[in-house]
Order: sequence, then structure tokens, then C-alpha cells
Amino acid sequence: MTRKDGLLALLVVVAWGLNFVVIKVGLHNMPPLLLAGLRFVLVAFPALLFVSRPKVPVRLLLGYGLTISFGQFAFLFCAIKLGMPAGLASLVLQAQAFFTIILGAGVFGERLQAKQLVGITLAVLGILVLVETSLTGQHIPLIGFLLTLAGAFCWACGNIFNKKIMSHASRPPVMSLVVWSALIPIIPFMVASIIFEGPALMAQSLVSIDLITILSLVYLAFVATIIGYGIWGTLLGRYETWRVAPLSLLVPVVGMASAALLLDESLSLLQLVGAVMVMAGLYINVFGFRIRRAVQAG
Repeated sequence: MTRKDGLLALLVVVAWGLNFVVIKVGLHNMPPLLLAGLRFVLVAFPALLFVSRPKVPVRLLLGYGLTISFGQFAFLFCAIKLGMPAGLASLVLQAQAFFTIILGAGVFGERLQAKQLVGITLAVLGILVLVETSLTGQHIPLIGFLLTLAGAFCWACGNIFNKKIMSHASRPPVMSLVVWSALIPIIPFMVASIIFEGPALMAQSLVSIDLITILSLVYLAFVATIIGYGIWGTLLGRYETWRVAPLSLLVPVVGMASAALLLDESLSLLQLVGAVMVMAGLYINVFGFRIRRAVQAG
């Protein structure tokens, strides 16, 4: 990977890590389902006027949009609104990697490798430690934690639809998929907002919208989604997956660091242990036991 592309990849990682802080800030004056819905309005319009529609079966596009866009962010935004720390949410959401592996084994018959089983086991133990801290009242609301896990599961389901879409005969460009699939969650978000948040709160939020909320929406739609996925998709098309994908492991690092610096969030010792276990599980899942082998080779 060239230095320029490496810097672009790190730029995306930083943008995605800061994404969780921006969500937390954006929710200060707007309910979560409405905020998420407006995000996808900005992603879709006016971009779809300049991006051709992906030529894939509608059922796959619907499945992708309803899981990775609506399901993931409905649960995530509500979790953060209900008190889930932004930094920890950036980590717990990475459980999608393990959900994806398990779903891939069931849907595509993919065989689990030893490193994946070890990684999943270690991450699950780490998640159980974090659940224990929730149950003992250490500043992690259990409902927020469970909603974040639900968001991770929806992301994993979206990954399965994404794989089916990308293996289709007319494989669409990444930006085509991102922009046109953004149309799908808009109506579900607005309907859910009307039902759960109420027309009065929606109207009040729109009438009293402030600059911070507007800037948050611009960041979520254009920086984190359109620019972020655009660059990431370009890099995946230019280099082998193994060169690019592991860099996403830095997203929760940036997420937790930025939340600590900008939101004054902190983890207890037990929470830190759980977070390290999840990160270690993610590392083993991607890289296996390379550190151990390097030591043995030395």
C-alpha cells in the first residue's frame, strides 16, 4: 500500500472512530430514530441523482438496507441515547465480526478455523465481563449494552446480504450500493420515530434544530458515510482484503480515545479488562497467533 493510500485508510479509521462521539453529540437535541432517519436522507439526496442504481435483485437490496442501515443504526442510536458510552459502543459493535463468522458458517457453509473459535471464545468472555459490570451498576446500562449487541447482529446480517450482492453477476460499485440502499431505511425510521418518539417531539426537534445537530448530521452523512465508504471501497478494490480490512480494528481504539478526550468517558479496571479481551479476540480472529509464532521463530 502506498503512503498516500495508507494515510487515506487511517483518515477513514479516524472518521469512523469519531463517528460515535458525533452521534452522542447529535443526540443532545434530537431523538435517536429521527436523527438516524435524517442521516440517510442526506446520504441519499442528492447523491442518487449522480450515482446509477445498482443492478441487483430488489430483495437483496432491501435486505441489505433494512439490516445494515436501519437495524444497525436504530439499535445503536437508541443505545447511546439510553446511556451506552460512545467509546464502549464503538468496541461492542465490533462483535459484528463474530456474528458474521457464525452466520457465514450457517448460510454459506463456511468452516470455522481454530483461530476464529479462539477469537470468538475470548471475545464472548470479554463481553460477559462487560455485562457483569452492567449488572453491578458500573455506568453501563444493560439495555444500552444489549441494544448495541443487537446493532452488531444487524450489521452482521447486512454483511451476509452484502456478500450475496457482491457475488451477483452484475456486481455493483460500492458507492452505488451505499447511496441507493440509503433510500430503504428512511421510511422505516420516520414511521418508527412517529410511533416511539411522537410527532410532537419530531416537530419540536426540527423547529428548534441547532448548529451542533446540523453539523453532526453533515458529519454522519457525508464524512462517515459517503466519503468514508467511498475511500474504503476504493482501497478494497485496489488492494487485497487482508491489507485493508484489519485496519478497521483501529476504529474502536479511536472511538474510545476520542470519547475519553472529548466526552470525558472512562472505564473501570474491570471494564478495561473486558475491552482488552474483546480487542484480543478481534486480533486473533484477523491475525491468528502471529505474535506467538514470531516469538517462537526468534
